[in-house]
Amino acid sequence: MILRAFLLALQQVPDPRFRRVIWQGLGLALALLFAAYWLVLTILGLLMPETLVLPVIGEVSGLGGLVSVASLLVMILLSVVLMVPVASAFSGLFLDRVAEAVEDRHYPGLPKARGQTLGQSLIDSVNFLGVIIAANVLSLGLYPFAGPLVPVLFWTINGYLLGREYFQLVALRRLSRQQAHDLRRRHAGLIWLAGILMAAPLSVPLVNLFVPVLAAATFTHLFHVLSAQPRD
Repeated sequence: MILRAFLLALQQVPDPRFRRVIWQGLGLALALLFAAYWLVLTILGLLMPETLVLPVIGEVSGLGGLVSVASLLVMILLSVVLMVPVASAFSGLFLDRVAEAVEDRHYPGLPKARGQTLGQSLIDSVNFLGVIIAANVLSLGLYPFAGPLVPVLFWTINGYLLGREYFQLVALRRLSRQQAHDLRRRHAGLIWLAGILMAAPLSVPLVNLFVPVLAAATFTHLFHVLSAQPRD
């Protein structure tokens, strides 16, 4: 079931609506990172004096250039660490279009989805961004003890978060929040396993930028399969 849903999502990647969401998320993420870099550089420029007198060394000048180089290195590091979650969060604002494209192609005849308002989508995306960054920062403390199991730990944590977020995102298009929560809880193990499949490409540069779209498409297929199953 999971593999079939993923393969169907993969086959639809060339869909123009899929590609548009990828570029929108990436573009907004880059714009935010550059805006943050410019803001930090401006603040440091205002606070940092041109020269500084140090004991023994004496007067040191050219601090502005040093700050610029250091801040650029910090920005590059942050872009590597934060590009994917930030791009994912921004893509989350447009993933309703991915689910719609999947339904138009594979589930014709469905009534139009209710969807969420832009405000609610923004709140959910920001919350998800905060949770996934916090979880990964906290998990850094476990990595030294995990040894060769670090990738497994990374996939397990992010698999849970991705499965929870993207299934909820898709389900809320057609169910109430309580109904979506109940459906996700009944199939928690399967959804977690599907999330791990989505988390594995996160460690592959460039490929990880496709994860939000692939996840939304995969969980759209899973949602329709699981919601059609009778309750025990």
